Amino acid sequence: MRLVAAVTLLSLSFAIRAAEQTDDFAAATQAIAAGKYQQITSVLVAQRGRVIYEHYFDTGGEAALRNTRSVTKTIAGMLVGIAIAEGKLSGADALIAPHVRRDRAYLNPDPRKDRITIADLMTMSLLLECHDENPFSRGNEERMYLVEDWVAFYMDLPIQGFPAWILKPADSPHGRSLRYCTAGVTTLGAVLEHATGEALEDYARRRLFEPLGIRDAQWQQSPLGLAQAGGGLALRTRDLWALAQLYLDGGRRGGRQVVPAAWVAESIRPHARMTDDIEYGYLWWLLGVKVGDETWRAFAMNGSGGNTVQVFPARQLVVVVTTTNFDERQPHLITARLLGTEILPLVAKRPH
Repeated sequence: MRLVAAVTLLSLSFAIRAAEQTDDFAAATQAIAAGKYQQITSVLVAQRGRVIYEHYFDTGGEAALRNTRSVTKTIAGMLVGIAIAEGKLSGADALIAPHVRRDRAYLNPDPRKDRITIADLMTMSLLLECHDENPFSRGNEERMYLVEDWVAFYMDLPIQGFPAWILKPADSPHGRSLRYCTAGVTTLGAVLEHATGEALEDYARRRLFEPLGIRDAQWQQSPLGLAQAGGGLALRTRDLWALAQLYLDGGRRGGRQVVPAAWVAESIRPHARMTDDIEYGYLWWLLGVKVGDETWRAFAMNGSGGNTVQVFPARQLVVVVTTTNFDERQPHLITARLLGTEILPLVAKRPH
């Protein structure tokens, strides 16, 4: 889904200009509706748990299920934390091998495959040769979709080589060499299914979605019927807000601890580095967004097409942007321009 380069642009794009608009979002609505940012389908801004702006720019409206692609990965990380709290998994360092079906020996056998951990999958720093940003990679996700068994596709991959221009894990920040890999998170979904004894979609509904009031969810399925943890889950815009708000509130919703607070904190601290300016947690992007003379720290769920759900803790702020800009050039830059020109400058004027 080519997210690394795109989200780098999202983070580094520009210093956000001072707002020329008044303190409402009328100008933003007009600009988006006029197509200034191509196909933006919805924007929701919530501060201190209250919606301060919400608008839908397509015929689907609030009820529409929106495919935000790799935002799904972050939700898979939430489910890992719940499964650990329930004792279904021993922790982030648990080995995945006992939870991956093996009907035959893996191709490219190597004992290091048996030492892959859940944390390796959640930090995109596994040793298997898998890189969605490299069209020559054997593990590129587009190759995965051409075969029937997506988990076997991943487990059959060879071990990554480290030529001089690629940092080895020991020489990398946080001791992990990150390469964006959807197939690894797809496999994480299979690990969750085995560990919990439930279909991924059922476990997500029971343990995460229902406590948040999320009624409808549409999962992408593999040819063998595995819900795709790596992307394609469709949810309403308000559901995406609820998931982000859950983490802003330390994993609590309505007095109930849905995700353990310790897991929330662990998930949004750096475990690997995308670029010099972007860190990566447990399937969360960790960004610094320049707003005037300030840098606002954010943790975010991102998906191709410029889809993004960003959380700014210091401002008690959640921003959701959904799009269908999948065929646009540099769609994350389009979203960054929308946020920088129309949205965040107005929020900056509000008390926090």
